[in-house]
Amino acid sequence: MVNPLVLRIRAKKLGVLIRDARLAAGKKMKECAEAIGVTSARIGTFERGTKSPSLPELEVLAFFLDIPMEHFWGQVSLSNDDEERVETSKMNRLIPLRQRIIGTLLRKTRLEAEMSPKEIAEATGISSRRLKSYELGERPISLPELEVISGVLNLPIAHFCDQSGPVGQWNSQQQAIQRFLTLPPDLQEFVSMPVNIPYLELSQRLSSMSVEKLRSVAEGLLDITL
Repeated sequence: MVNPLVLRIRAKKLGVLIRDARLAAGKKMKECAEAIGVTSARIGTFERGTKSPSLPELEVLAFFLDIPMEHFWGQVSLSNDDEERVETSKMNRLIPLRQRIIGTLLRKTRLEAEMSPKEIAEATGISSRRLKSYELGERPISLPELEVISGVLNLPIAHFCDQSGPVGQWNSQQQAIQRFLTLPPDLQEFVSMPVNIPYLELSQRLSSMSVEKLRSVAEGLLDITL
């Protein structure tokens, strides 16, 4: 069974990261509360670590603050970042849907792992009744609890993150930007020039070919040049 102290420590750390992200974005608690459909007081409990948001709530909050989700698993402070943040509205409507999706995924992965609710309960300290309400999407599961269950099921937390919705697409774009920024300056310049798009498209097509097809293309080029 997971030590309750582990969950409390994780909640405190998550609270610090949430507050840091809010301050970096220059947002008030009220604005964050409106973005995810909760009260300002609840945002306060998140930041103090006395309560924790669900994954869908955290996803929408990250989107609202224009902060990559990876921030909430890291150690780096953002509070000195003065970059302008993107406004968004009505994203809180996604939260109930995402909670149901996560519940369905939770049940699916539990069944695939051939584990009963009782076994999950014994391993995590989360009651079978509470677990059932999570799986049915009747109540949000806090991120620390979801992380604990993911560990028992031997799954990364990313398994439950939004992949195809607006938040997932936005997060993928953020990750792509971060990967681009790790490229050497000369490659960044090459990739960013529209005149080089045909070369990039050719490279993309070549990367999807099998070894046999690539060998055939190479042999064809040799025949042309020799």
